[in-house]
Amino acid sequence: MNNSNRREFVKMAGIGVATIAANGFAMGMAKDKETRPNIIYIMADDLGYGDLGCYGQTKIKTPNIDRIAAEGMKFTDYYAGSTVCAPSRCSLMTGLHTGHTFIRGNREVQPEGQCPMPAETVTVAKLMQKAGYRTGMMGKWGLGGPGTEGEPNNQGFDYWFGYNCQRQAHSFYPQHLWRNQEKVILEKNKDGKRQTYSHDLIADEALGFIKRNKDKPFFLYLPFTIPHAELAVPEDSLSEYKSKFEEKTHKGGHYYKQDSPRAAYAAMVTRMDGDVGRILKLLNELGIGDNTIVMFTSDNGPHGEGGNDHKFFNSNGPLKGMKRDLYEGGIRVPLVVRWPDKIRAGRVSDHIAAFWDLLPTCVELAGGKVSVKTDGISFAPELKGEPQKKHEYMYWEFHEQKGKQAVRMGKWKAVRLNVSNVPDGPIELYDLDADIEEQKNIAAKHPDMVAKMAAIMKSARTDSEVFKLYR
Repeated sequence: MNNSNRREFVKMAGIGVATIAANGFAMGMAKDKETRPNIIYIMADDLGYGDLGCYGQTKIKTPNIDRIAAEGMKFTDYYAGSTVCAPSRCSLMTGLHTGHTFIRGNREVQPEGQCPMPAETVTVAKLMQKAGYRTGMMGKWGLGGPGTEGEPNNQGFDYWFGYNCQRQAHSFYPQHLWRNQEKVILEKNKDGKRQTYSHDLIADEALGFIKRNKDKPFFLYLPFTIPHAELAVPEDSLSEYKSKFEEKTHKGGHYYKQDSPRAAYAAMVTRMDGDVGRILKLLNELGIGDNTIVMFTSDNGPHGEGGNDHKFFNSNGPLKGMKRDLYEGGIRVPLVVRWPDKIRAGRVSDHIAAFWDLLPTCVELAGGKVSVKTDGISFAPELKGEPQKKHEYMYWEFHEQKGKQAVRMGKWKAVRLNVSNVPDGPIELYDLDADIEEQKNIAAKHPDMVAKMAAIMKSARTDSEVFKLYR
């Protein structure tokens, strides 16, 4: 796509440069610092709706994430931006669903990185910078390779560390990571093999960012790579689960692959949970825990890659489907939020929200107003226990596996498959209140609702020159 066409698409998709209402951020920045919370958004990679104890998990220990739910609130109806990595993350950053985002699929760039977001893209990080927040990102990016307009420092992050490329993030023992524009080469052991577990470095960098910015408002985006395949974890996390599950040897792969995939998966999640605990402890030690919002979620549903046995763990809970599905198991994800200053402990919310709501939520919490196109609705009122505006509908499109679309409108859920070949093909309809497992397609009984969903599938999106839904 040439530059003029790209700019036109960006404008059409509503990603044009934002103008923030002057009285919004000016008013917010004039407030005492203590009234503007720090925000930490932690996101696991391919963690299922049912993989946490507070969502019913019985085989994997997640005491620290469960503590966030117990001391704060748990959302039952929170949705990822997409059912795979890059478009889900783009939706999170831009406040747009996949009918409007620039990135709508995992498109690789060689030798490192993915299709970049354009320089003009308005991200939540850019808006938080405008609000006077320090912005940091540690973990997996996937929205623009090194040296492109899409890399994190060009998209609103003052400091970042981790994997630029999600393809390279398939290894937990990589050759290198990135610190801003600096390539950080990781050490080898005496046998010439990689020995540094990348997740540990990412967690340590997050703690360092918090310490350095404790005296000013900060926004920290922490997209961990756990528990994405490959299934690999240091031995000190593995032993408990290895003996518990009594697995047979799992052969294959590199020197660091575990021989116990179930134990490795569980140990990875618990190791990540431990680092969430380290963050909570540090916030309290620094005296900023009460006015720091900590959110924890996942980028999409559970995976079955690298030997992972998601059925053994019941990783999608009561939901149908998994990663790459637009059924609930592919896109409904956990969200727990802790904010002692505002959230009453033990709350459970059935407010229907999604990744594209984060941008307006953060801007409102920072004291500003958004005058850029967004598909999101701030859920800050829900956090505070105030009246909450609701979505008319939620929309997703997915460009793999012959194309898929989905819409949620209140209790109703519509799914259309084979969209690329048959754009006006049959629509499945489910009543999630009565059938959360999406087992009973009741489209034939509700033709009016099906017609309404079909109309939304046309009107909710704009065509993309880069990611074609229709052949």
